[in-house]
Amino acid sequence: MITSTANQQVKLLMQLNKKGKVRDAKDLFVAEGPKMFREAPKDRIEKVYCSESFFEKYGEDPALKEVPCEVVQDSVFRVMSDTQNPQGILCLIRQYHYALEELLGKEKPLLLILENLQDPGNLGTIMRTAEGAGAAGVILSRGSVDMYNPKTIRSTMGSIYRVPFFYGEDLGEVLALLQKRGIPSFAAHLEGKHTYDREDYRAGAAFLIGNESSGLSAELAAGADIPIRIPMEGKLESLNASVASAILLYEAYRQIRKS
Repeated sequence: MITSTANQQVKLLMQLNKKGKVRDAKDLFVAEGPKMFREAPKDRIEKVYCSESFFEKYGEDPALKEVPCEVVQDSVFRVMSDTQNPQGILCLIRQYHYALEELLGKEKPLLLILENLQDPGNLGTIMRTAEGAGAAGVILSRGSVDMYNPKTIRSTMGSIYRVPFFYGEDLGEVLALLQKRGIPSFAAHLEGKHTYDREDYRAGAAFLIGNESSGLSAELAAGADIPIRIPMEGKLESLNASVASAILLYEAYRQIRKS
């Protein structure tokens, strides 16, 4: 049993929770909670850590016997955890590395392109929505929040294991490639030509969503095939990025289901 916060494994876990550079260098990320453990592909789990009280209650679970497991004193586990109320189990998981072609290879793909998204909770929720709407994947600019941020991981509720994603150096080049493939792109923009529900997404679609505070850059918006807008009443100027993503993805999903 690990009983000290001076333990090297504890120190590494704390660094993995806090520093993206460490996560990248080790090619690992931390997933916390029973749900994230049970849904994680077993061949990607590097190691599991259980609090002493959790292990006393669930230690005979067959799933725990399938992976390397370390028991940690409750007080030490609280220090290791990134949450205020730890659920008693966390695991180290090897990172995913997708090629852009894996996202574009599906026939008539449904995609999200995120420019400089900053909120980890938004990104995690978008990943969940992408899975629910049957999206082929999520493409992000390099300036976007880290997919392996612990808050992002928790917000995905397991979708991190199933939704492909790709960080692009130049989203303009991604748009050019979409055009060559015949995949139309739609920029969510306040000055959109049409409302989002007047377009046809059945041939595939890539929705562009911008930064939470400043929206899409003028350059990227201009590179999209069609600017679209979500109509709003009252004095609102925009919607939360994850809400806007959900509205657009599910309209496309509705059209695809009916076709």
